[in-house]
Amino acid sequence: MQTHQAKRVAIIIEQVMESRLTGALEDAGVTGFTILPVLGGSGRSGAWSREGQVSRGTGMVQVVCIIRPERLDAMLEAAFAVVERHIGVVTVSDCEVLRAERF
Repeated sequence: MQTHQAKRVAIIIEQVMESRLTGALEDAGVTGFTILPVLGGSGRSGAWSREGQVSRGTGMVQVVCIIRPERLDAMLEAAFAVVERHIGVVTVSDCEVLRAERF
């Protein structure tokens, strides 16, 4: 079966910023993404979890999208415009898809 190269972008951001991020992605031409709850983790500030978190948000979410490599730069610029002033992590990895026309 033939596969096609793509990029998988995962963005972890505060849930209160979710709609701003997804709006920016849509404006940049991203046609699909998946949003997942983030239950906890550990980083520069130490371990944290959704339980007992005191903030105006209800935690973190991960927005995952798969796009064609030639669309990556525009998508990252749009995402970074939202993420740069907030808590967030952006990762990019190579992946392969079966139906390239969907991306």
